[in-house]
Amino acid sequence: MQQKWQDVDAYLERSLLPKNANLAQTLALNAERGLPPHDVSSLQGQFLMLMVQISGARRVLEIGTLGGFSTQYMARALPPNGSLVTLEKEAVNAQVARENLMRAGLQDQVTIIVGEAAQSLPTLQHQPPFDLIFIDADKQNSLLYLEWAIKLSCVGSVIIMDNVIRGGAIVDVQRDVHAEGICQMLTAVKGLPVLTGTALQTVGSKGWDGFALFRVQNR
Repeated sequence: MQQKWQDVDAYLERSLLPKNANLAQTLALNAERGLPPHDVSSLQGQFLMLMVQISGARRVLEIGTLGGFSTQYMARALPPNGSLVTLEKEAVNAQVARENLMRAGLQDQVTIIVGEAAQSLPTLQHQPPFDLIFIDADKQNSLLYLEWAIKLSCVGSVIIMDNVIRGGAIVDVQRDVHAEGICQMLTAVKGLPVLTGTALQTVGSKGWDGFALFRVQNR
């Protein structure tokens, strides 16, 4: 079944996505430098790009840069006066992302902040709010990141959190720390009337996973 998922993803990519040399070179450089293969798929990247465009976002926050693959999709969707701030824990990953963004000509629209996201997020409080926030970082801190996303947003902001299904691990009796972090976040959402949202399961080249999608209703 996993092979069929991959075959369908490959077919959809051929059918729907234009070829982009910079994105292909990004994945190649990430692999060459030994970054973990945790990038979103190309179809998921295109989804993020469309979400930026549909929401009309001018300011985007990304928590978890890795090598800048998803960063490029979202940055390319911004208007000329738009900007993207991305947080990356590992300095090595951030350097690779800088190289990828420079090659793509997106360096002026993207600011990379290196360090633990839990420490970096409070430094953004005095900036204008973000219109779209993409969370793709360690799952143990999922609730913390969601709480900060709300603080840094405005009414109408879109929040997307990746990898919230984890092959069904969120319903296992014995959950690992990653699934437990996601469950804490999902449980907390019920008590947050500021948000309305849903979650969707996905299958494909990245296996069985999914994402949560929220809209900030009020402040």
